[in-house]
Amino acid sequence: MSKKISVITLGCSKNTVDSERLMQQISANKFTLVDDPGKADTVILNTCGFIEAAKEESIQEILKAVQMKNKGKIKEVVVAGCLSERYMDDLKKEIPEVDRYYGVEKYEEIINDMGGDLKYELLGERLLTTPSHTAYLKISEGCDNPCSFCAIPLMRGKHKSRTPESLIEEAGFLAARGVKELVIIGQDTTDYGKDLGGGRVLADLLNRLTEIPGIEWVRLMYAYPSHFPEEVMDVMANNPKICKYLDIPLQHISDKVLKSMRRGITKRRTLEVLNRLKEKVPGIAIRTTFIIGYPAETAEDFNELLEFVQEFRFDRLGVFTFSVEENTVSYLLGDPVPEEEKERRKNVIMEAQQEISAEKNQEFINTKMRVLIDSEEGEFFIGRSYRDAPEVDGEVLIKKTGGESIKIGSFYDVMITDADEYDLYGNLI
Repeated sequence: MSKKISVITLGCSKNTVDSERLMQQISANKFTLVDDPGKADTVILNTCGFIEAAKEESIQEILKAVQMKNKGKIKEVVVAGCLSERYMDDLKKEIPEVDRYYGVEKYEEIINDMGGDLKYELLGERLLTTPSHTAYLKISEGCDNPCSFCAIPLMRGKHKSRTPESLIEEAGFLAARGVKELVIIGQDTTDYGKDLGGGRVLADLLNRLTEIPGIEWVRLMYAYPSHFPEEVMDVMANNPKICKYLDIPLQHISDKVLKSMRRGITKRRTLEVLNRLKEKVPGIAIRTTFIIGYPAETAEDFNELLEFVQEFRFDRLGVFTFSVEENTVSYLLGDPVPEEEKERRKNVIMEAQQEISAEKNQEFINTKMRVLIDSEEGEFFIGRSYRDAPEVDGEVLIKKTGGESIKIGSFYDVMITDADEYDLYGNLI
């Protein structure tokens, strides 16, 4: 019987893609993939090392797997990914029960050490773990931005763009398997192409992806604000297959904090970019994230951020509390803001955003929206509009009447009839 392997993915969507590529190679080597770690011979954990909470989650999952091994439920534990890349020596000392440690994207080493061989002809292929109609497309690896708080360059290295040809080939592979929505990801998607000799060419790539038969939506995530390309705004405005949606993590708005964070942008320039987006792409849904409790953030800086959130009225917003990361520039600043104060500030921002989100959602009542159906749960079909990225945003809930003929993974026109803080409700037209 073939070796049974279970892959556990922790962290962000970039890790999801890495796991999907590894799983394709595992499957091609005639090993058996199993969802339940308890039914596996080998458990592979693809870990996250981004912030303290993610590191703790990864360590807890490693310890769980080791405990299963000690009880004889599994035979071996393999740890890979960002946490292992960053802390391999420490992990080997602290958790020696793990059989093997690897860094990021070590597909060949993992497969070879399990007794298989890397299938080079399959390097652009993946075994999807997302719904079959939606897939992440990772266009680059690593990051060149000097943000003081971020350890990603320590784990993922410098920015490396994938070639347009390899991305078009992978997207074609995904489309042939039923994918209709491509979610574009990378550590910094706006830097795409700068290392390939032709300058930043994100707009051209987005247009080419929409030409692939079967692709209906292309959604852009992880855009860096300080060098956001004007031509991408034009693509969003003029290409109907590019979702009028942008994830653009700002991290803060106070000039003093932005300077300490080494973000390469000012409050004035941030507002210019955001207002230009709204002007050139009417109806655009903008998502952002902020870091609360950064060492340089005073009460005045926080209040400035809160006022900015209330005035600009983002469609989607997430908040992280500052995490001290070794070997980053901000590590030298310490962690002077108490955890209780960080949580208080985080809650204040999220409460303000909850009110904004509720008001914005109310504006869509009695309007028609195109919705991609993801699943059905209980008495509802669950879908998303162009305003909703998978996993992180709201949903559109369509009440079942018994007479519908709705297919998961298909688009439908929906009349919105009600709304709450995060979700919309509607009926099929």
